[in-house]
Amino acid sequence: MEFAERLDSLAVKVKNQATAIATEEATKNAFVMPFIAGILGYDVFDPLEVVPEFIADVGLKKGEKIDYAIMRDGEVQILIECKPSMGALKIEHASQLFRYFAVTNARIAVLTNGVQWHFYTDLDAPNRMDAKPFLVLDLLDIDETLVPEIQKLSKDSFDLESIVNAAEELKYIGALKREIAAQFREPTDEWIKFFASRVYDGMLTQRVRQQFTGLVGKAAQQFLTERVNDRLKAALGVGGASQASDLPPTSSSEVVEADLDRDTELETTLEELEGYQIVKAIACGEVKPQRVTQRDAKSYFAVLLDDNNRKPIARLHFNGKQKYLGLLDEDKVETRHPITDLDEIYSHAEEIREAVRRFL
Repeated sequence: MEFAERLDSLAVKVKNQATAIATEEATKNAFVMPFIAGILGYDVFDPLEVVPEFIADVGLKKGEKIDYAIMRDGEVQILIECKPSMGALKIEHASQLFRYFAVTNARIAVLTNGVQWHFYTDLDAPNRMDAKPFLVLDLLDIDETLVPEIQKLSKDSFDLESIVNAAEELKYIGALKREIAAQFREPTDEWIKFFASRVYDGMLTQRVRQQFTGLVGKAAQQFLTERVNDRLKAALGVGGASQASDLPPTSSSEVVEADLDRDTELETTLEELEGYQIVKAIACGEVKPQRVTQRDAKSYFAVLLDDNNRKPIARLHFNGKQKYLGLLDEDKVETRHPITDLDEIYSHAEEIREAVRRFL
């Protein structure tokens, strides 16, 4: 399995089991060790690679332990501190990480509850762990743009210099995306005042601000919906433009999450969009059109139900000379079917419809 597929597989397990995990030890066994072993590729039973209950005495604190230390060439590279999966992660939980980071050679510290993974480094001051993570991975809502960065920490692709160099950009882009999404969901007074002052010439009285509270939210929803429809128009061509405009409007929350998850550096090809439209046309025999979405990634183009990467309908592997239609069974095991012409997708119509039915 490819790295992204292994991550998706663990995400499914986390989604199904998270509510049943009540203790820190259970979290380690069910989620954290599978992440270290199955995703990052380190042998959790080899003390030369992974040291559980790692001890590095700090000042007057003797015998204090960090949950895991990942080693390379005899040096600590990554420190991991675990908390129960049912609890939210807070910076107060990272006190041991702060202390251990300063007295080891580690450049990466991880605070996790098995569901969310907060990655830290020392951007603000050398050998001192930052107070804010540079990367936040949520296994219940994976941001596909972060997958290549996480892969750089894996045993086979370890590239510490690259990820540290990219950490500052990742930190601020991630924070900005979360803030923008939050503003679209529930705009703050500052956000409303900013936009209102750009279009309204009068005094921004309390009555005007209240009026613009609704207007800003409605404008944001319409703007994002239009962006989605523009993509569909481009995929359908001039003749399909009216079809795209007739699609039922997507809710603002669905559009925000869908749009912010896209990797703007990816080049989605017309062929991928045409393949997506074929799969969508088949899937619409089971669900409404707006529920069938697409998400491009570096290794494949995904067709999803409800813009949820845990509900894959099909994968289009169109980047190589040989094109493949990827279909997943109920255990998320993918079978790739070689195709030479996009019309061949129709021969797998029943399998595509079955994939949709599994998530209904």
